[in-house]
Amino acid sequence: MRARWAIVSVVAVAAALSARPAAAQQQGFSINRFDPAERGSEWFAQDTLDLRGHLRPAIGVTGDWGHRPLVAYAPDGKTERATLIKNQVFAHVGASLVLIDRLRFGFNIPVAVFQEGTAATINGVSYSPAEKTTLGDIRLGGDARLFGEYGSPFTLALGVQVFLPTGTREQWTGDGRVRLVPRLQAAGDIGPFAYAARIGAAYRALYEDFAGSKVGSELTFGASAGVRLLDRALLLGPEIYGTTVFNDAFARKATPFELIFGGHYTFARDFRIGAGVGPGLTRGFGAPAVRGLLSFDWAPAFEEPKKAPLDTDGDGIFDDRDACIHEKGVASEDPKKHGCPIRDDDADGILNDKDACPTVAGVANDDPKKNGCPSDKDEDGIVDAEDACPEIKGTKSEDPKKNGCPPDKDEDSIYDADDACPDVKGVKSEDPKKNGCPPDKDGDGIVDPEDACPEVPGPKNENPKMNGCPNAAIVGNKIQIFQQVKFKTNSADILKESDELLEAVAKILTDHPEIKKIRVEGHTDNKGAKAYNKQLSQKRAASVMKWLTTKGKIKANRLGSAGYGDEKPIDSNDTDDGRQNNRRVEFVIETMDTPKAP
Repeated sequence: MRARWAIVSVVAVAAALSARPAAAQQQGFSINRFDPAERGSEWFAQDTLDLRGHLRPAIGVTGDWGHRPLVAYAPDGKTERATLIKNQVFAHVGASLVLIDRLRFGFNIPVAVFQEGTAATINGVSYSPAEKTTLGDIRLGGDARLFGEYGSPFTLALGVQVFLPTGTREQWTGDGRVRLVPRLQAAGDIGPFAYAARIGAAYRALYEDFAGSKVGSELTFGASAGVRLLDRALLLGPEIYGTTVFNDAFARKATPFELIFGGHYTFARDFRIGAGVGPGLTRGFGAPAVRGLLSFDWAPAFEEPKKAPLDTDGDGIFDDRDACIHEKGVASEDPKKHGCPIRDDDADGILNDKDACPTVAGVANDDPKKNGCPSDKDEDGIVDAEDACPEIKGTKSEDPKKNGCPPDKDEDSIYDADDACPDVKGVKSEDPKKNGCPPDKDGDGIVDPEDACPEVPGPKNENPKMNGCPNAAIVGNKIQIFQQVKFKTNSADILKESDELLEAVAKILTDHPEIKKIRVEGHTDNKGAKAYNKQLSQKRAASVMKWLTTKGKIKANRLGSAGYGDEKPIDSNDTDDGRQNNRRVEFVIETMDTPKAP
């Protein structure tokens, strides 16, 4: 299990460990894969990209302990032969300086303060252990923010790092050659969540193999994500980072990969501490079984530069309080006049400081709120000269004929306040409940423009042709029906849907005994033979009369029937609608008693 966590391991190639004395001594290279972010970052390895300010510094140190970052194994890849580096403790001392907004330079000095390990010989090549305090490769770097800013959802920066050959290969703290790492970094905050990512290419002038595995230029990458707590003073979250050799990309030993879970806490505005721990995830060179980190930074909080107050007109009143920043004026308790000259802009003889309407000529008034304002008798805020209704308080309107008049939405000349139907054009009425409403002659609650039967009261109906119409009513010398009696095609059989209509006719006859007799008439259009149409109309009239006597309970002596075929059209027979109107049943009153006087 311990071997599984040893991320940066040296796995022997196919041959077993040689028993002969080492034929050659191979130098090491910079093995530590933890490369701290520039000082001021709130992550360990990633960068929050706070490139704000002018000559804004940050200084700090990170303690870095790696356990078993370099282990030699037998050819089976499991049996441990030697631990070249068992424990390695670095102090990363660094500083950064934001020269101008968007541009930052920094450096990092890694010092191996403690190392211990065991020498090993692999395939006839001997490898020395790390066991001395020594300097690592000093890092110089610069970054430029391309767009976005600290704290925004997305910030992007381009930079480059240069590693000077100040470390020693014998102690595994340096490459002995200059390293160059151009990189692209992104970071951002989305509410309480924060993230960072980077990708780069590390040029390493190393061409030899190490224990059968490639060493050389690498792809570098990393990412982090976390959450800000305690009013954004604490950032917690994991970081993952690693490299892979270009000419042996993502091979196990050539791809060290690590995970750190940690947090950074900012206190007293300018100071920050951090702690983190995590395992290596692969057996790549330099990835330890476990790594622990502690950091301390002095990173002064960014402050927006203060701007000196402006006094554009030089009147001694600063612009943020001056109501007339381009004209010299005098102090006033009224914020709208403070710093403005005393004038009479409307030339009405009332100076602006006492004129309630300084841009409109008016008249003197004892009321300070009206002094210098034009006359407004109805006090609706519209001066009489522009008020179409100067005696009645109203509202503004772009129409000069309505400006200052009370609202009249339906434009029926009855103001909404007195209009019982303010949204529908109507007529005047002495009845306040009907004033301004459309006429309703039959009083059925349906206004005449919408009433299909304006002379006869009836119920509402979704069908516009039936809206306001009863099924039947006495109109003149007829019992008028407002729908047609429906029959089966070419038949005198009455359809069930006409029962309600005929019930209405029967009710009228029952309610009006003064109607002594009616004649049920049948009519057709001119389609078909005249004799057939007349016979059909007679049968239909007789069928209706029978319905009234049997189902309507009307005495037969009050009824009669006749069929007229197409002899009495009421519409043109040249159209479908006209012919449909001609196919009808009518109820003609033949005998009716005159009502007696009371």
